[in-house]
Parts: sequence; structure tokens; C-alpha cells
Amino acid sequence: MAGSTELSAVPGVIPYVDDHDGARRLLVLEIPLVGNSAKRAAPIASIDGRQYVVTWGSVSFEVPADRNVHVSVHLLSSGGQDYMQTQFASVILPPDAGPVRLIARMSASQEGTIAQYP
Repeated sequence: MAGSTELSAVPGVIPYVDDHDGARRLLVLEIPLVGNSAKRAAPIASIDGRQYVVTWGSVSFEVPADRNVHVSVHLLSSGGQDYMQTQFASVILPPDAGPVRLIARMSASQEGTIAQYP
């Protein structure tokens, strides 16, 4: 694992924990609450395959700036006896030095999207 960076020391920013010695940047991921989703599902954000149970709303991550980063969000149902993965969205974030803010939009009938926050 690479050493700590200034960004990873900022309160509220989830540090990048996989091996990476290059430049890093801030990713703010918006996961808006839709309807009564909080009662029936928990959001899971994944950065390069590493999953994080997160809160609805804004979540901040430290990510590599010098290479592609896979970002995905899925919802884990919290109803019934069995947990199951439900709605999902995925995107490849290209290299860039600046911070980025994305929004995940889930869809019950099709694959969701992750796009630049307006």
C-alpha cells in the first residue's frame, strides 16, 4: 500500500488503500436517495473493485489521478430473508489531475448511470 497523502488525511475522505504510488485526486460521488430506498436498500460504492458500504448523499474518495479508475454503485436489498444485489451503475473514470464530482442515477428497469454532476 502506498504511503499516506495529504488528501487521505482530510476528514471524511475515504483513502485509496490499494497499491499505487502515483498522483491522486478527489472523487465526490453523489448517491441520491430515491423514494423510500433507505428503508429497503443500502448503497454500496466500489472503487477499482473494493466495495464500501456508504451513506445516501455525498461520499468522498481519494482515487488515482494518473490512470483509469473503475467506479460503480449498487444497492443491496435489506428486505426479506435473503439479501440480493439490485440496481447498479458503472463507469470508467479516465485519468485527470483535477477533482471530479459524479452522480449515480439508479433505474429499476434498466442499468443505471454514473455521470458528471451537473
